[in-house]
Amino acid sequence: MPKQTGALWFAGLAALGGVAAPGLRAQYAAPPTTYSVTQINGMFGTPVTMQIYRDGSRAVYDHIEQNGTHTRSIYDLQAHTNYSWDMANPQNGCSAGTYSGDWGDPFNASDVTNLTKTGAKQLGNETVNGFSAKVIEAVDPKSNIKVKVWLETKYGMVVKADMTPPGGGATTTIVETKHFSLAKPSPSLFVLPEPCAKAGPPVHVPTPVERVASETGGSAADFVDAYAGPGSPNSCTMLLRFVAAGSMKPLSNFQVALDLNVDFDHPASYVMGGSPSGRTVFSGGHLKEYTAQVQNGVLRVDNVPDHFEMEITFNGGNSGASSALLYRHCAGPQTAMLFVVKNPDKPSDGADWVWVKSGKFATVAGH
Repeated sequence: MPKQTGALWFAGLAALGGVAAPGLRAQYAAPPTTYSVTQINGMFGTPVTMQIYRDGSRAVYDHIEQNGTHTRSIYDLQAHTNYSWDMANPQNGCSAGTYSGDWGDPFNASDVTNLTKTGAKQLGNETVNGFSAKVIEAVDPKSNIKVKVWLETKYGMVVKADMTPPGGGATTTIVETKHFSLAKPSPSLFVLPEPCAKAGPPVHVPTPVERVASETGGSAADFVDAYAGPGSPNSCTMLLRFVAAGSMKPLSNFQVALDLNVDFDHPASYVMGGSPSGRTVFSGGHLKEYTAQVQNGVLRVDNVPDHFEMEITFNGGNSGASSALLYRHCAGPQTAMLFVVKNPDKPSDGADWVWVKSGKFATVAGH
């Protein structure tokens, strides 16, 4: 079962999350809730134009590609719902759903602003695209990717961000703000096309933390999605439990391997192969089996890195497998994480990875 870790080289942004200055956000004014912003996003290769409009609890996000494809999304920031459709063919209807976390707020560009942390160099101020901006530069100690960021001086909005790969490679502009206005956007921007309006409100899709809260009888506020990066700047000992949803009984007949040295610049190809013994043999990258270290249903990993790969097989791979690139979210010196399998007899039905920051599952002693 080969598996390729799909991580873009600019994922070094997440690795730089450990350099942030506590309280830096407090240096800026509270971000506005009524505005229009135009940015060019080059993170994924070919630059695309993003036009963001917000009026209180409503926001519009336009995604315009160089080939002319124009997709619009409308967000209800209180209900956490969104609708998206092709502007050239609104008669084709739209997709509707729910979301959690960041919706694309230009004043909350966490992947970039995580660079503005202790250890980054402040190079002074410059004027870029008409904005007065503070200039900050940082180098990821793991990948040696250099990132230079220009932050607008009043609200801390990213005006421009450049990335340079190690070895003198070409610098890429990954984000650039071209226009910013505090004027109230036109009400017509927030009107749904008729097919979307007729479809009614979207069905809420539970998030991983909501699913785990329901399955464990806890509260969603107690959990953090382990898929969500970047990892917390503070390290900790991970206490990982492998459990069945509902009963929270420990799983059996599984094997687990970890790669604690994931290299985003050189993605590994992981292989979970069979063997005459019927057990899985793990290989690729720095993958190492930890099954023998699971004691009383708990795997202890000291000083877990900010991101790592987890591979699990059931019944030698014959009953399914689970793979995930996870990020640490330390709530204390020792932090519990749960791998919650919906149906242990059929792991393919789904599973969730969550860190426990509070509540009855926060300590192994309390389980």
